[in-house]
Amino acid sequence: MEEASASSFKIILGSSSMPRRKILAEMGYEFTIMAADIDEKVIRKEKPEELVMAIAEAKAEAILNKLPIGDYIKEADPTLLITADQVVVYEGAIREKPSSSEEARQFIKGYSGGQCATVGSVLVTNLKTGFRKGEWDRVEIHFYEIPDETIEKLIEEGVVLNVAGGLIIEHPLILPYVKQVVGTMDSVMGLPKAPTEKLIKEAL
Repeated sequence: MEEASASSFKIILGSSSMPRRKILAEMGYEFTIMAADIDEKVIRKEKPEELVMAIAEAKAEAILNKLPIGDYIKEADPTLLITADQVVVYEGAIREKPSSSEEARQFIKGYSGGQCATVGSVLVTNLKTGFRKGEWDRVEIHFYEIPDETIEKLIEEGVVLNVAGGLIIEHPLILPYVKQVVGTMDSVMGLPKAPTEKLIKEAL
């Protein structure tokens, strides 16, 4: 089924995130990549669900402004643009990418023996028809105590500085301390498969 549908439309993934690329490829789609390069900090919303949707919209707009939309409208097969965003929510506060190693350390120490949630969005835009729709998804993550040396190793490695809330639960150093995930792992990694699949179908 995937193959039949894959040939009748094209996909642009509006993200430079490796986990998102991996998830979309796992779903059986071929796609090209285009980064939005926007300043996410200028977009502010009080509710995490509204924030991730607004940022996904802004990413879509930034990419649309770079593309020759007239060409896409004329093409026989539609092109779908997929944009996404994610934040971590801890004790009611929204966390984006840590601004420093110190902030990343503080974030991860807070999760130790506690819990947090990821709130992620996915937005699909049909460049031929102008159809656009998005959804958000929330996942709760519960942790065992995370040893200080593990936290230091993560910070030294630096990957946690590039992810929302300094949270990367699929990382081999963190995985043993994840007690429970209420929701899907693909959503935590930045692209929830079920809503993405549903929105692709609706956009076509």
